Amino acid sequence: MPRFLSRLAVTGTAAVLAATLTTPTTVQAAAKPAERTRALSWVAMGDSFTAGVIEATGAETEPRDGCARTVESYPEIIRRDLGALTDLRNVSCSGATTENVRTTKLSPLGRPLPPLGTDPNAPFPPVPPQIDSAGPDTDLITVGIGGNDLGFGGILKDCIELGATHLGLGTPCKDKYDAALPGLLAGLSTDYGTMLTALHAKAPSAKVITVGYPHLVPEDADLCTYGDLRQFATFSTGDLAWARTAILEPLNAVIARSSADHGDTFVDLYPATAGHSVCDADHWVDGVLTSVLPLKYGLVHPNARSQAGAAAVVEHAVLGG
Repeated sequence: MPRFLSRLAVTGTAAVLAATLTTPTTVQAAAKPAERTRALSWVAMGDSFTAGVIEATGAETEPRDGCARTVESYPEIIRRDLGALTDLRNVSCSGATTENVRTTKLSPLGRPLPPLGTDPNAPFPPVPPQIDSAGPDTDLITVGIGGNDLGFGGILKDCIELGATHLGLGTPCKDKYDAALPGLLAGLSTDYGTMLTALHAKAPSAKVITVGYPHLVPEDADLCTYGDLRQFATFSTGDLAWARTAILEPLNAVIARSSADHGDTFVDLYPATAGHSVCDADHWVDGVLTSVLPLKYGLVHPNARSQAGAAAVVEHAVLGG
C-alpha cells in the first residue's frame, strides 16, 4: 500500500484528508463521508526545485511544455500516493518567479541536456501564470518559489566564474553581491506576500502550503572540494559559507515569515536535509554535474532522494500534521 494511503487507512477513512481542509456542512455529510467526499482539487505551483528538471529526478511528464516537470518530483510522487483521492494540476515550471505565479507568462527553456546544454525541443511557447490553474473550487495549493526572485542561478554562475578567477581564494562572490542582498530579500518579502494574497483571492477556500528550500551547502563548507564538478565546481570555500548564511537561510526565513503573516502552512525542508547537502556523502542534492561519465547535469538541484523526502514532509502537512 502506498505510504500516503496507508496513513489514511490507519486514521480510518479517506475522508480524514478532506476533513483537514474542509468542514462538513451537515451531520449527514459527516456520517457518510465516503458518499460525499470528492477528489481533492490540488494545484502544485513552483520553480525547478518543485518541477524536478534534472535527469536524476526521472523522465519528464507528458505533455512536455518546456517546464521540465519530472516523474520523481514531489508533486508527482504524492499524486501516485493519493491516487483517485486527488485531482492534481502540476503547473510548476523551471525558471519561475513569484511574478510567474501571479501575473506573468513564462517562456520555459526545457531540460538542459549534454553535450550542447539546450533542450532539443526548444523553443517552447510561453506558459500562462500558474495562478490561472486555481479557482474557487481549489481545495489545496502548494507553492515552492523564491530562489529565482533573488537571481540564484545567476549568482551561482558568477560565483563559479569568480572562484576560478581567484583560484578558490577569498570571497569574490560575497564581495560582488553582499551589499545588494538586503534589498533583494526585502523585494522578495514584498513580492511573496503579494503572491500569497493573490492566491487567497483566486482560491478563497484553498489551504495554502508553502515549501522552502533544502540544504544545498553543508554547515561546514570545508567538506566541499574545490574544482569538483559533482559539487560546486570552482566556487570558493568562503563564498560557499557566505551563500548558506546570507542567501539560502534568509530565503527560507522570508518564506516562513510571509507564510505566517498570511496564516499559511510553511513546510521547512531545511532541518530534514541537514547532512544531505551537495558535498555530503549521502547527498540529496546534485552538484553542477550529477555525473561526469556519462555526462549528466545536476545544476545544484534536488535529486530523487531529496524529492522523496520532500514528498513525505509535504504529505504530512496536507494531512494537517
